[in-house]
Amino acid sequence: MAKKSKRNSPKPGSARQEKLAARRAERERADAIATRPFEGLACECDLVALREFVPSATAPLPLADGSSRPVTLATVLPGAVAALVRTEGDDTTAVVGMQVQAYSDDLGADLAASIAWAGTAEPGETRAAAAPDADTPAVTTLVDPSAQLDITVHQDFDWWIPEGVEATPEVAAAVQQANAAILPSARIEADGVVGAWWVDAGERAHLRWVRPEDEDALMAALARVHARGELTVGEGSRFAGSFRTHGLLVPVFDLDREKHPTEWVDGIVALGARLDEALAVDEPLTAAERRARDGLRGRQVTLR
Repeated sequence: MAKKSKRNSPKPGSARQEKLAARRAERERADAIATRPFEGLACECDLVALREFVPSATAPLPLADGSSRPVTLATVLPGAVAALVRTEGDDTTAVVGMQVQAYSDDLGADLAASIAWAGTAEPGETRAAAAPDADTPAVTTLVDPSAQLDITVHQDFDWWIPEGVEATPEVAAAVQQANAAILPSARIEADGVVGAWWVDAGERAHLRWVRPEDEDALMAALARVHARGELTVGEGSRFAGSFRTHGLLVPVFDLDREKHPTEWVDGIVALGARLDEALAVDEPLTAAERRARDGLRGRQVTLR
């Protein structure tokens, strides 16, 4: 009887076997990643913005359990730690960070773990990584699901140093370095507008608008508006593309940086109304709208 060929059988430790194992591990990891880690929270869009591209901002967290210790949400903390507790005057302040050095595949669970830790930690304690476990509650049970964030945008990181505290040379140097790299930013404040952020990137300014809608539905609405030549927030603006992050789509516009952020409010509100109208249309895209959608998809990237 002829011997069975071993030509296609990977040997233990072979490069092919290692590649197959790596692919399986990657698929398992992709399945474990929370696609929309902040889904179920009204402030989902702003949480995504604070996590991905807002340089310096803080907001009191609207806690669902009425905890006696308030917790502040911050874009980033010194050393990109997950949370810290400190004394400011006679008060104990707990702060959790969104842009962290170490994180898991579920940023919602990370945030929940940081909030839970910050509620009981002693002043002076720092948590480098959130490290959620099986006992970590859902973030929607800790944060009021219906509440928006009352965000304060900072143009520096001086808030890292509590008032009345003399910073060490290391902390002072860290603040100075962070301040030197910050990009001027602003949250667009208008009725019906959530998750829209202006940032001055140097040569031009940008509008990044984190949207809560299903990606396919939003892309169709953008295509309908674009086909009519109305995908704009006013003179001096240009649709630049979009990116996906944490399960949401973020349209991006290049803006005339000479204009103040507030000068774009009317155009942003008007575009929001056009998108809402387009989202309500329950008809197949026309040929022109399909071409517009294909063009928009060609300018789309994925961050996470």
